[in-house]
Amino acid sequence: MDKDIKNKPPVVVVLGHVDHGKSSLLEAVKDLKITEKESGGITQHIGSYFIEHQGKGITFIDTPGHEAFSAMRSRGAKVADIGVLVVAADEGVKEQTKEAIEHLLKAEMPFIIAINKMDKKDADANKAKQALSMENVFVESFGGSIPSVEISAKTGEGVEGLLEMILLVAEMEDLVCDPKISATGVIIETQLDNRRGVSVNVIIKNGTLKKGDIISSNSAFGRIKTIHNCTGEEIEEAGPSYPVSINGVKGSPQVGDSFVVCKSIDEARKSVNFEQLLENIYETGNQNEFPIIIKADTNGSLEAIKNKINSLSRDSITVKIISSGVGEVNENDVCLARTANAGIFIFRVKVSNLAKSIALRDEVDIKNFDIIYELFDSVKEEGSKRIKPEKIKTEIGKFKIMAVFRTKGNRQILGGKIIKGEATKGCIVEIYKGEEKMGEGKIINIKKGEKDIEKAPIKEEVGLLFEGSGRAEEGDHLLISKEEEITGSL
Repeated sequence: MDKDIKNKPPVVVVLGHVDHGKSSLLEAVKDLKITEKESGGITQHIGSYFIEHQGKGITFIDTPGHEAFSAMRSRGAKVADIGVLVVAADEGVKEQTKEAIEHLLKAEMPFIIAINKMDKKDADANKAKQALSMENVFVESFGGSIPSVEISAKTGEGVEGLLEMILLVAEMEDLVCDPKISATGVIIETQLDNRRGVSVNVIIKNGTLKKGDIISSNSAFGRIKTIHNCTGEEIEEAGPSYPVSINGVKGSPQVGDSFVVCKSIDEARKSVNFEQLLENIYETGNQNEFPIIIKADTNGSLEAIKNKINSLSRDSITVKIISSGVGEVNENDVCLARTANAGIFIFRVKVSNLAKSIALRDEVDIKNFDIIYELFDSVKEEGSKRIKPEKIKTEIGKFKIMAVFRTKGNRQILGGKIIKGEATKGCIVEIYKGEEKMGEGKIINIKKGEKDIEKAPIKEEVGLLFEGSGRAEEGDHLLISKEEEITGSL
């Protein structure tokens, strides 16, 4: 092995059903390994944290949901090395457990089963293992190859054993890195910090990231002003697998995007592939889509807004979130909105001065809200305006032509009788000779004797000024219809 190549601490993603103790397990590990003194009493959620066990490091990703994990995988950034699937011993496999299994199998990563809640009276580890086997997940004690550990996040039982199993699996996977090279990594979350502005939470995949480094991804770039570790302490650099929060990045950092260190700001700016980003998230010219950009103060707010908006789409139009993020609206957001003809909806964040100027110049609409349901209602209202009205044609009458008085150009003066329904000025008509359609047009005027009238009822004999295609003859019929536009709504 090259002298610069070292063993890499494993990055572990914890997945499982919402009530099976995923968060409790992560808290148990933190309580065991991260003291209040180390954290300085700071409660800082950066989406991941680093611990040491038996002199070796482990990074845990605290995923806000399977969606974030999917986003990482879909962008080709396999950020996690090992998965931990939490299954409750008293309930076994639930629907979200199945989803988590699907994510882990698709990611093709090794994983460990953590059978939780062993402290409960009705806990049955074998029953949980049997349920897993029904999903083609076979643990070692059932003749399979997947390791399992029985734990109680509540009491701390088995947590040390789980950490040992993680290190054992990592050793078997032979994870390596080179701390000497420039850093590469993955964006796992963004959040708005009241003191430091927008913070981008990343995990370093390889190399060492240093304060002052210039980084770039497909969606953002900038010079790193500060680096904070998972306990809130400001540090000068961070090595492979280490989770940190950085400041100084401009743009709209996307969850799952990979980043690299660049030599200059110009190089970093050029690496931001704006056109590719636009191509990936918006299909230009699709009239059935209402593209929008969402910016919010926290990831929690952002997820709540996105979940509500994703329920809005209907057959006539799809509300498509083409970009979203935490922090103020910047010039990239406005440029993207202009190119995609999108609306910008923001929740409790500011708009940079440059973004304001560009938005004013390019007539990009930015709507700001302090209440989520008001933002939601505004998206519904704006989306409804983009729904193309549906034209409904209703037959209202029939006119028998008894005489043709005059024909000039595409107009004819026709005399006859209303034999069904009524005739109304402005209605559309179709000319029929028997069952064959001969032309179509509209009623320009109706005369009763010498008097102009708006409407003629059944059995009335009147004169019609017809304009349109085709030629009507004595004995033909006009089928009279009213056409209305029905405005849709979300």
